[in-house]
Amino acid sequence: MSGTTAGAQLVTTDFPRSPRPEAPTEPQSHEFVGMWVTEDGHIRHDLLPNGRYDEARGDRESAYQGRYHVTDDIIQYWDDTGFYADGQFRDGVLYHGGYVFYREQ
Repeated sequence: MSGTTAGAQLVTTDFPRSPRPEAPTEPQSHEFVGMWVTEDGHIRHDLLPNGRYDEARGDRESAYQGRYHVTDDIIQYWDDTGFYADGQFRDGVLYHGGYVFYREQ
């Protein structure tokens, strides 16, 4: 079956959505803080320890910015424009939005 019904919620993963954090940012202290990049280097996610992220795409530095929260191996992003996305860390790799990110060495 293709398409969606009116009012249907699009879910990007099999994980339940957590409530949006109440604080503008929540400091993060986990092993995933740092720079994550696609294999071709086109997309770069800088997960900052203050709970913010900065995403660059190609030549566009700071193309997207917002806050994020990690629970166990799940990352949730809230773009400053209100867009929501999530992903999962598995075996040292970040899977997010159809992309695969590796920790920058």
